Amino acid sequence: MGQTKKIALYVVIVFALYTIITSPARAADLVQIGFEGISTAAQAVGRFMTELVS
Repeated sequence: MGQTKKIALYVVIVFALYTIITSPARAADLVQIGFEGISTAAQAVGRFMTELVS
């Protein structure tokens, strides 16, 4: 099972590098979308906690 995880990680890394090298603008867009999603999730958790305490 450990080998499978290691191989999957290598595949993801190779894919990420390939995407960055072949299409840097698209890769930047994907990173921005990811960070926006994390930011939105953090804001939602903050609102939930605020309402929970109120």
